[in-house]
Amino acid sequence: MTDGHLFNNILLGGRGGTNPGQLKVHAGGIAWRKQGGGKIIDVDKADIARVTWMKVPRAYQLGVRLKDGLFYKFIGFREQDVSNLTNYIQKNIGLTPEEKQLSVTGHNWGEIDINGNMLTFLVGSKQAFEVSLADVAQTQLQGKTDVYMEFHVDDTTGATEKDSLMDLSFHIPTSNTQFVGDENRPPAQVFLDKIVSLADVGSSEEPFLTFEGIAILTPRGRHSVELHLSFMRLQGLANDFKIQYASIVRLFLLPKSNQPHTFVVITLDPPIRKGQTLYPHIVIQFETEYVVEKDLLLSEELLSTRFKDRLEPSYKGLIHEVFIKTLRGISGAKVTRPGSFRSCQDGYAVKSSLKAEDGLLYPLEKGFFFLPKPPTLILHDEIDFVEFERHGAGGSSVSSHYFDLLVKLKNDQEHLFRNIQRNEYHNLFEFIKAKGMKILNLGGSQTTNGVAAALHDDDDDAVDPHLERIKNAAGDESDEEDEDFVVEKDDGGSPTDDSGEEESDASESGEEKKSSIKDSKKEATGVKAPSAKGKSRDGDEEGSKKRKPKRKKDPNAPKRAMSGFMFFSNAERENLKKGNPGMSFTDNLKKGNPGMSFTDVGRALGERWKKMTAEEKEPYESMARADTKRYREAMADYKSGGPSTNMDSGGSE
Repeated sequence: MTDGHLFNNILLGGRGGTNPGQLKVHAGGIAWRKQGGGKIIDVDKADIARVTWMKVPRAYQLGVRLKDGLFYKFIGFREQDVSNLTNYIQKNIGLTPEEKQLSVTGHNWGEIDINGNMLTFLVGSKQAFEVSLADVAQTQLQGKTDVYMEFHVDDTTGATEKDSLMDLSFHIPTSNTQFVGDENRPPAQVFLDKIVSLADVGSSEEPFLTFEGIAILTPRGRHSVELHLSFMRLQGLANDFKIQYASIVRLFLLPKSNQPHTFVVITLDPPIRKGQTLYPHIVIQFETEYVVEKDLLLSEELLSTRFKDRLEPSYKGLIHEVFIKTLRGISGAKVTRPGSFRSCQDGYAVKSSLKAEDGLLYPLEKGFFFLPKPPTLILHDEIDFVEFERHGAGGSSVSSHYFDLLVKLKNDQEHLFRNIQRNEYHNLFEFIKAKGMKILNLGGSQTTNGVAAALHDDDDDAVDPHLERIKNAAGDESDEEDEDFVVEKDDGGSPTDDSGEEESDASESGEEKKSSIKDSKKEATGVKAPSAKGKSRDGDEEGSKKRKPKRKKDPNAPKRAMSGFMFFSNAERENLKKGNPGMSFTDNLKKGNPGMSFTDVGRALGERWKKMTAEEKEPYESMARADTKRYREAMADYKSGGPSTNMDSGGSE
């Protein structure tokens, strides 16, 4: 697009709808984009038939009429814009904008001017209003002097406007000289015939193509989809929607993974409305292998002129392909198909859930689309960052097979796609990485290695705050310090096992407290000791193997080294416990006080650790390195013949 003039303004719809956006007038024509993204209008200068200026309340209006009869009105221009833009249009587009005046007297007697398919009502040579005859659905003669017009009920206008034009009546007396009649054909009848010849009355009753019994998932129900020359109609038992083709922004053709159905999504701007619910996406489900043969009820003249190279006289093929081709031909909307992403099962989407609804998440070349309910389209340009999260917080074997994907938008809105299978991680991660999106990994660092480690590896040596939160919620011994928490199961491992040297552990006070609780509990319940008692590990290898599942920690063994995160947790846990217990976890977290819940405390500590910089973590990491050195030296002394290594699991001699 070449350099030109850029303006903030409002696009006026055919019957009163308004859309704020930006208009750019350039050497190649006129382009308009809706504010916040969505609808785009791009007009080539060769298609422009007429340009007009009009002074309207508090601004100026630019009218652009196309050769095919369409008419766009843009308001919001200042007085100084008029002369500058007029000169630019004359020089670069080759048209001289005409000046029109608006009638503000309120008189309802005047003349009718019909130019193309636009009807303008003039009062004293000034414009009172104008309507598009393409919007006329029905017209009839009432008596001998009145002509009644009923307009299409465009279900998209109700999304942005409370009121829309439904009908209009003209009174044409027998003395009218503009539409000359006779005794058998009064002036009103002459005017009516003129309207019928230009309006879309005939096609409003007879569609040129119909698809019967189509399953529409949003809004739900089976409908007959009718394609008319100027609008599309969805007719069902309970609902009847009429949609102008200008409201169709984009079409999506998305096959369902490993299922005999295909989604076709019609994205609207503005959306259709049912009661107080808006539907920006119409989700249709077709049987993938169903073949149809359709003939278009259009004249050869229309096919060769208006729809040249856009529609064919007949179609034969898969039903979703025939539907897409014909709807694209009549509406001019672009079609989006699956891109380069493939799931682990070579599908186009991954199974997921959004807001407790199961569905499919389609990673597309320019966005993500979740279907079928609620249909959610997220463009890549709208995304601030994405974050892979471990599914659930219970530490169960079931939740470890799934992960969640958090998508944070630039407007602070969040979408959490849950229950994605673990084996989909690699393909999804590589796709997102290739698109250049910011990935906030579980470790909060600049690299993404922590994400892969958390989702694919069982290596406890990695410092993973999310893993620590899961351990907290599951009651793992690694960082348990809550006074009210009682461990009911034995440790089941040996502190002298070399494989656990680098494993993070709890604070010293917490470990001693748990050890005493478990010992007293076993003594109270009368846990039996093994048959071989008082034997050292080196003294009776066979007995040691039999007793291995029942071993308890040697109180003389050195305490395991703690991670930097655990040092941080010990320092901050008590401060967090002082949060307001009367508030929810989310509200407390916003105020820096996650409340008294043990699970909430662990989760909040992980969140804080994740957001800390490397400099902020360094004091705790330094303590962790020193503690690791201490542990290794102590273990070396312990193994070389330190204090007694009684591995008895309990009982008395």
